[in-house]
Amino acid sequence: MSSKSYIGISLVILVFGIIFIPKIIDRINNDDVVKNDRLNIARELPKSDELSYIELYGENKKVPDFQFVNQNGDTISNKDYLGKVYVVEFFFTTCPSICPIMNKNLVEVEKELGKNEDFGIVSISIDPAHDTPEVLKEYAENYEIDNPNWNFLTGDKEDIYTLANKGFGIFANADETVPGGFAHSGLFALIDREGYVRSRLDNYGNPIIYYKGSIERGVSVLEGEEEPQIDILIEDLKKLL
Repeated sequence: MSSKSYIGISLVILVFGIIFIPKIIDRINNDDVVKNDRLNIARELPKSDELSYIELYGENKKVPDFQFVNQNGDTISNKDYLGKVYVVEFFFTTCPSICPIMNKNLVEVEKELGKNEDFGIVSISIDPAHDTPEVLKEYAENYEIDNPNWNFLTGDKEDIYTLANKGFGIFANADETVPGGFAHSGLFALIDREGYVRSRLDNYGNPIIYYKGSIERGVSVLEGEEEPQIDILIEDLKKLL
């Protein structure tokens, strides 16, 4: 190839760079390319996929198998909830601190969604020695709960703690130093129809993983305090339903 050809090609590249590269840089700086890509992806996804699949141990997290006894003496397992969208909590009936708030919040959720036969709640006691089916039944009646898809469960203590701490990664343990003698996180897990744990993303694009159930719905909070998450839980339940 002659030196004139090299010069010609170089001129073409130079002109291209002068005209187009500043425009590309400007679009990137203004985040137009990223925004357009995100908008296209968002349009293509079904509504339920606005919620993230939670990954633990490098894979999408499904609810671990469980089987316990409910307030009516019936055996209930995770398989009974396949095809339903539901919330899982760990609590105990004599809790003097966050459990009353948690279950008051879940009553609010049930009031909004309880007429949907595909919605459910699973409340698992972390004090099974005290929380027998009879105790759980009285507890449910005190909260005026009669939804057949809301089960209060009790069973083997080790199985329950393994499910909470290793299965879900939601902390629960006996602790004599805290009021009531049991420490737990007060988080709600959101489960889809196929048994996958789901959650919305935060403002930085990260999944919140679990919903804070121990902050009363509708309360005013000061700057820097944690916000109630019951309303966003209801929104996300509706998306999956």
